[in-house]
Amino acid sequence: MRRFRSVLALVLLFLATAPATARAAAEVDLIGTPDLVVRQDMLGGQWLVREEFLPATFCSVQEGNITPGDRLLLRFTVGVANVGDADIAIGDPQAHVDANDGLFEFATCHQHYHFRNYAQYELIDPASGKVWRAAKRGFCMLDTDPNPANLGEPARSHIFRNCGAIGIPGNQGISHGWTDTYRFFLGGQYFVLDGGDGQQPVPPGTYVIRITANPPYKGSGKNPCRFLDPATGDCHTLQESNYANNVGEVTITIPPHPGRAGVGPLKDEPAITEEKPEH
Repeated sequence: MRRFRSVLALVLLFLATAPATARAAAEVDLIGTPDLVVRQDMLGGQWLVREEFLPATFCSVQEGNITPGDRLLLRFTVGVANVGDADIAIGDPQAHVDANDGLFEFATCHQHYHFRNYAQYELIDPASGKVWRAAKRGFCMLDTDPNPANLGEPARSHIFRNCGAIGIPGNQGISHGWTDTYRFFLGGQYFVLDGGDGQQPVPPGTYVIRITANPPYKGSGKNPCRFLDPATGDCHTLQESNYANNVGEVTITIPPHPGRAGVGPLKDEPAITEEKPEH
């Protein structure tokens, strides 16, 4: 009986304190302003160049108009961290589609909605300035990884965990203290280096991977200016306290013959036989 009373007391204590804790963890924080940065540790530490087979069934192949078969690829991981003092709260994509606000577009292959103008992936030749585009076409913002200590406050309990699909409500966003991560093995997280996507082949040499979160654009009738950066006159899809820190870069070397084992920090990673979507 004494043991039962002790257990009961602990349960009552938990019930007395848990609602406030759970409520605080689940509340979206909109007081303040978000601030997005590209995680340099992920970009610099998770890339590889290798020969890889791309089947015609991969959505990134279909969406990127890539010729299936053996391709020379540069794969990489991108992490976009919210280091501001408020959440980016997008919610259910279907609600935005119903409102016709232009934030999402339907991806036929994936059969769900992609967030538009979330990030820009570029491979740059620093000598000539020539730019190649990546295969990535769609994004879904989620709380996937807590921010490291060097990026400020510790992460709260994650809130945004569901991309959503047709008939399945989603809840997209990035809590402050969290990172939205796109791993190297996900759909479209690569540059095609051999011309198999209709771009010019990328010769061996030194290049820069440049990632721009919440990239700037010029507002127009079809794409109105959502949030204006008064410092530059550029428009952005998402509101931030600082638009000047949205770019991350890493210098990499593309060798003449990387083989299937590849070169780079992720060399010898297993071959990718199944392509997952955004997360």
